[in-house]
Amino acid sequence: MLHLPLDIFIGLVLIASIISGFLGSLVGLGGGTFLVPIYTLFLGIPIAYATGASLISTIATSSGAASAYVRDRITNVKIGMGLEIATTTGSILGSLTAAYIYAHHLAYIVYIIFGLVLLSQIYVQLKKSSLELPRPMKPDWTTRIFKLYGEYYDEALNQTVKYHGVRWWLGEIIMLFAGYVSGLLGIGSGALKVLGMDWAMNLPMKVSTTTSNFMIGVTAASGSAIYWFSGLIQPILAGFTALGVLLGAMMGSRVLPKITNRLIRYIFTAILAFLGIEMVLRGFGVIH
Repeated sequence: MLHLPLDIFIGLVLIASIISGFLGSLVGLGGGTFLVPIYTLFLGIPIAYATGASLISTIATSSGAASAYVRDRITNVKIGMGLEIATTTGSILGSLTAAYIYAHHLAYIVYIIFGLVLLSQIYVQLKKSSLELPRPMKPDWTTRIFKLYGEYYDEALNQTVKYHGVRWWLGEIIMLFAGYVSGLLGIGSGALKVLGMDWAMNLPMKVSTTTSNFMIGVTAASGSAIYWFSGLIQPILAGFTALGVLLGAMMGSRVLPKITNRLIRYIFTAILAFLGIEMVLRGFGVIH
């Protein structure tokens, strides 16, 4: 880690975690998505401890932002709870894989694959960026069986938005992979969760991001127990990180209802590009 006085170092940790929590809650990624590169690249924190603190902070992000989104009736709790079956299973598998990877130094493969997956989705997001709400799709058999219906009041559009989800089975497959990535890399993997609900299930962007925030805490909690057992969570670092992320997440939850789905999508696309490039460069050893 950087050779700084403890109070300055903790201050930097708090600033970084507040910013990460704000952005994470705004786009449904979870603060941990930003924390790992910031901690490892700028604060010199070993990636093992950065991912451990990231998982704990992800729980804080979900707790802080999700409660506000549920109160505002934007989050679809029914859909989120159904998809959590896949994310928690994937998180446990990913955390077990992480222990193996740290022992055999194979993380570069995962970084490259994950980065390419994120970059491949930029086209999808840009193509849909002209749409404030998704194009209507006919309900399918999963819509009827799992009752994937909902509505919320959109402050930015000044109207009540009614919607329905489709292709529940495809959403579950993506959520299983998202949970695996979450446990493996110590992030909320909200990017993949949002893509699963936005692209696969055709839900409005605000519903996707808020429901992702609702889910990432449960996903992270499933994998964090294995990180604790493996000694990859530093209590002081994790504690201050969780505090900062929680504050940032609460700020983000106040901003999101007042901005448009289109703006959120632009922010989300820019973050996908940044994360994808950063992951690929790290995988090839350009960023250490």
